[in-house]
Amino acid sequence: MPGSRLTLTDRESIAEGLAAGLGYAEIARRLARPTSTVTREIARNGGPSGYRPAAADVATRNRARRLDPPAPGPGDAIGAFEDRFTAMMVATGLARMPARVLACLLTSEDGGLSAAELVRRLRVSPASVSKAVAYLERLELVRRDRAAAGRRERYVVDDDAWYRASTREVEVCTTWANAAREGADLLDGTPAGARLDAMGRYFDHVGRDLARAAEHWREVFTAQ
Repeated sequence: MPGSRLTLTDRESIAEGLAAGLGYAEIARRLARPTSTVTREIARNGGPSGYRPAAADVATRNRARRLDPPAPGPGDAIGAFEDRFTAMMVATGLARMPARVLACLLTSEDGGLSAAELVRRLRVSPASVSKAVAYLERLELVRRDRAAAGRRERYVVDDDAWYRASTREVEVCTTWANAAREGADLLDGTPAGARLDAMGRYFDHVGRDLARAAEHWREVFTAQ
């Protein structure tokens, strides 16, 4: 039927049609399927010269199992939240693997996990975890911690992480402001100089405001 999935018999007919030199539209007509179904099926499974019906059937069933997981139970709620939180961070500019690591750390019992624990939870390679952690460290969001002698190193998101990250953003604003001021001095009296001067003043003010706000709220939360 047009709306049902292709069977192994359908795939064998596709292979026979390709071997006979038939076009995709003719193969689809003989199967009573849309041409787009046949085109997609062949493209996903080796193309016209590499299409093998048995291998295509196995590959399609494997893809279906990955795309149709069992309905989540109550224990999957945290995992589902981690996925949504990761998607949010990716959408707002964080690379995907660091976002997955950060989401994992934030939802852990005490905000820290070892590299081995991250590898197990995320089902990725140790190298992927190492690169993601190094990236998060550069953003001042994660630090390394060895709580006791002999214990393995853990990666931690502590209470000061957001203050440190804000401080880094202040430094970024200062860097942009200084660079813009240098250009404004060089091009003084020109439209470009005026443009760079406005840019420098903007980043200078934003950086100062951010620094004051970060320090204020750090004191508030520390007091609480």
